[in-house]
Amino acid sequence: MRRGAGVVVTLGVAALLASYVLYTQRVVRELRVEALRIGQMYARVYTAQSDTATDPAVALFDLATRIRQSGVPLILTDPDGMPTAAENLPFAAAVDDPRVRAYVAVLDAENDPVIEPGMGTVHFGHTALIKGLRIIPAAQVAMLLMLLLAGVYAFRARGSAERERVWAGMARESAHQLGTPLSSLSGWIELLSERADDPLALRATQHMAGDLERLERVAHRFERIGRPPRREPVDLARTVADVATYFRARVPSLAHSVQVETTLVGIPKVDGDPVLLEWAVEALVKNAIDALAGRGGRVSLRAAERPEGAVELIVADDGPGIPRDLRRQIFEPGFSTKPSGWGIGLALARRIVEESHGGRLVLLPSEKGATFQITFPA
Repeated sequence: MRRGAGVVVTLGVAALLASYVLYTQRVVRELRVEALRIGQMYARVYTAQSDTATDPAVALFDLATRIRQSGVPLILTDPDGMPTAAENLPFAAAVDDPRVRAYVAVLDAENDPVIEPGMGTVHFGHTALIKGLRIIPAAQVAMLLMLLLAGVYAFRARGSAERERVWAGMARESAHQLGTPLSSLSGWIELLSERADDPLALRATQHMAGDLERLERVAHRFERIGRPPRREPVDLARTVADVATYFRARVPSLAHSVQVETTLVGIPKVDGDPVLLEWAVEALVKNAIDALAGRGGRVSLRAAERPEGAVELIVADDGPGIPRDLRRQIFEPGFSTKPSGWGIGLALARRIVEESHGGRLVLLPSEKGATFQITFPA
């Protein structure tokens, strides 16, 4: 899309310059023809004045012919306002046609009529050249403004793309740097697990192994930032179940307990990137758990197949919900209702679902808590 904006601006500038050159050349040609016509009319009148043998009527007939050739729309009316002659009208009609009389008002709106005592009134309008001079420059200015707006958009998009490349590079470098300590921690956990005679150490190593596995998945996610998403069949039910299992072991279970429930019924596999989809689901679940902090409650994950073949995932909580005036902002990067929040989770989840997988992530209306709906196309 960003490259497309640059191409549009380039082609638009080229088209604008080409249209300007072609139009000015056309105006020059028409002005030359008009100057030639006026020169010929002057020569004909001068010849008629200096040559007494020439019939003035012939000169007048020649002038009338050249006026018709000029393209100026003309209507001559008598003192009663009835048309008696007409030239260069945009339609073919007899002088007594009602359209000719109606067109008088159109010509008078363009130019003030000329009153000739004893002959009538001459009503005249603009030639095609004059109309073009009034419309074409305005159209070119409008086109130029559109190109300027497109250029501003392309410039801003380019800056945004550069920032994204920097952040993607930093994320991949962070993942690379995490590799060494993760390998070291894995070795220490293996050593501790050999102390089978110590139940506390054994239980601790089990939890540490789970956290280490999660850190490895997070590092793997960072490696995927800025790269094209993979396309493979993903067991969404398994992904949702794994996320729910991970958070069940880490949410409060005594005071202000939080329950994480799943309802997974006949879910077909979806086409997507398993790492990114797990990241999106995890972001929604973590957002729901954070909303229940200090009060406890229930987080519900429900997934099912729609009749048309699409797959739907609902992540809902019974917390305080999201104020109505903030619902349109929650997916904006950097926006958070929590004082210490970064405002990244929901924006990241929507980007993964919609941009990388062609799905849809929305906040559904609910009487209590917050309900997010992910829909994957069939």
